[in-house]
Amino acid sequence: MNKVKVGILGLGRWGMCHLEAFSALGQAEVVAICDRSPERLEQAGKTYGIKRLYYDENDLLQDASIDLISVVTFESQHLEPALKALQYGKHVLVEKPVTTRPEEALKMQAAAAASGRLILPGHLLRFDPRYAAIKDAIQSNQVGTPVSMYMKRSRERYLFETFKRVHTVFELMIHDIDLAIWYAGSRVVKVKAYGRTLSGATSPEVLWANLEFENGAIAVLHSNWLTPDKAGIEIADAIEVIGLSGIAHFETSQSGLHIWSGEGRQTPDMNIHVKLHGATVGSLREQLTYICRCIASGEDPAVISFADAVHGIEVANVIVASCETGCEVMVGKME
Repeated sequence: MNKVKVGILGLGRWGMCHLEAFSALGQAEVVAICDRSPERLEQAGKTYGIKRLYYDENDLLQDASIDLISVVTFESQHLEPALKALQYGKHVLVEKPVTTRPEEALKMQAAAAASGRLILPGHLLRFDPRYAAIKDAIQSNQVGTPVSMYMKRSRERYLFETFKRVHTVFELMIHDIDLAIWYAGSRVVKVKAYGRTLSGATSPEVLWANLEFENGAIAVLHSNWLTPDKAGIEIADAIEVIGLSGIAHFETSQSGLHIWSGEGRQTPDMNIHVKLHGATVGSLREQLTYICRCIASGEDPAVISFADAVHGIEVANVIVASCETGCEVMVGKME
């Protein structure tokens, strides 16, 4: 199988995770990277032996040797490079959220259809074995068709300073919106949401959303940036899916690795992006492995759905509107 030639746009914290994960794959070769910081770009090139270093994203997007562009820039900067990459005949991976505007998501989807290339959202929890096992249990009828879903996502307080740049629905809750759509196998028709701001920021530190699906399923999603920094809990998430046949659930903060030291307790993430004997493992790597396999073999990437991502952005915007108005909002009925 030929290696997929990858170009990475954006070398921030998560962009570097993409670089590390792609570099660990036998199916991929990172041939070019692009970032506006000369120091960061040159250091990454030196560390990973990459010779084509671009300061201008247009040079990266036009590089004829690249098969797949990974767009890992700020949310507001996804549309233009995604459209250009498709225009230049490349497949595109767009990190979550794919955008914050439904019309932009629709433009990406239409451009991919016109180009005959793949556009893939970075919803990596579909490749976390725990969340994927719930999907399998739904499909195998161990859990069965979901009737009720609850999903909580909590992060440390200090992170809010960085991620308050956009509404919490796009940085935290977008993961659970995608999971709820994936599990329900249906579209959201009605939303009632509640946001609470403690610091006065435009983005709420606490967000709750009640979703009602076309097929009758209901979901309650809860996201917050309020885990105390000194608690040492990197990820405090929970999920429960009640189906017609059974129930699936797990909670992260009391499971997995705990490290107790003189500096306190740590519960580091061991599922998303982890170093193992010098190589990268985790759901990010599994997602990229799957994408590269599909591109190299021509396989349909059925596990990933850009149509679900488009609907997820639509739902996210309705959640914002419900928070602002205090009213229940019908999806597709916003003025």
